[in-house]
Amino acid sequence: MVPRYSRPEMSAIWSPENRYRIWWQIEVFAAEAMGKIGMIPAQDAAKIRAAYDADVLGEIDVEAIDAIEAVTKHDVIAFLTWAGEKLGPEKRWLHQGMTSSDVLDTALAVQLKQATDILLRDVDILLEVLLRRAFEHKKTPTIGRSHGIHAEPTTFGVKLAQAYAEFDRNRDRLAAARDEIATGAISGAVGTFANVPPSVEEHVAKALGLKPEPTSTQVIPRDRHAMYFATLGVIASSIERLAIEIRHLQRTEVLEAEEYFSPGQKGSSAMPHKRNPVLSENLTGLARMVRSYVTPALENVALWHERDISHSSVERFIAPDATITLDFALGRLWTLIDKLVVYPERMQKNLDRMGGLVHSQRVLLALTRAGLSREESYALVQRNAMKVWESDGALSLLDLLKGDAEVSKRLSAQELEELFDLEYHLKNVDVIFDRVFGD
Repeated sequence: MVPRYSRPEMSAIWSPENRYRIWWQIEVFAAEAMGKIGMIPAQDAAKIRAAYDADVLGEIDVEAIDAIEAVTKHDVIAFLTWAGEKLGPEKRWLHQGMTSSDVLDTALAVQLKQATDILLRDVDILLEVLLRRAFEHKKTPTIGRSHGIHAEPTTFGVKLAQAYAEFDRNRDRLAAARDEIATGAISGAVGTFANVPPSVEEHVAKALGLKPEPTSTQVIPRDRHAMYFATLGVIASSIERLAIEIRHLQRTEVLEAEEYFSPGQKGSSAMPHKRNPVLSENLTGLARMVRSYVTPALENVALWHERDISHSSVERFIAPDATITLDFALGRLWTLIDKLVVYPERMQKNLDRMGGLVHSQRVLLALTRAGLSREESYALVQRNAMKVWESDGALSLLDLLKGDAEVSKRLSAQELEELFDLEYHLKNVDVIFDRVFGD
């Protein structure tokens, strides 16, 4: 966890204090369930619950727990030893019939659920910003590019609507990932419930807002976690996709949009004129990091037999780092889009820059309707278009076509002029917006 790319609310989820609080809840709720079925004395279960309600742990003494672990070499035992000091003789019923994975895996599920709630909120804010700015620029003409080269006109609002639709899908994926990861397991050694009955698991899971894992093998199967982190990786890639678009649009030669440059901000230690897309570039780097956690999560699926701990050290890295990094990246992205400076005049200038080449397909189609084969039509348009290209837009495609005898005998000057109408390309923008945003 790098403080530079961390936000307090998400970081707090992965603090030792929060982790131990969840462990304590699991132990208390398990004891409570055991007391109800007579597995442990009901009065002792009630004492444990009363201690929980009275917050007998108080401030979690992480250093004290660490000191115990230095001797025991076992984190769960160290915590139970420290927590037990706050109880009377009833402490002997803590962890009854349970194994460490019952606590660790169930607590991880709670933490991931908590983290995902923040991520879902992040995506919701981003969607609100994208929606507002998409409608702001719904009819702002700009050039669409393929291979980085001018293709045909679109609008900047359509670009943002495409991003909205992508993140709307990502929200659905994230909600599904939350649902899949939110399972708890209190099934004992090798997951047979031999020493702790399923009813205890059901009680603990319900109290923590989880579902019981249908069949754990002492650990919760890691295919769930693999899918979860893969989802975070997909969202990170969507962040980078939008960030790269902004980086391109801010290039000096393009300059159709740029990141907000605040008063007093400096772009370069050497060149005072610089205004760099540093936030977008940063998002590209952060996306790489989130994606890098996907492969370890996939490799965690294949554990030995019912359980090993090769996944444990991996998850101590990737669970906090992936969620903290993605939370920061989403926050940075919605701030970037919210303050993004858009230059419609520059967009129009770039649209007009190449002498009308962006209308070439319309001429091609009109010539085929006039009776030429597609090959003949393509050749006629291309030979004129290449002259415009090689002149760097100094020549006009419309003028060249009007002067081409083979073209003009099939299409009149007025018909050709009508083919260069920008609004033609934008006629279905409302349809696209209706599909993306509905009502």
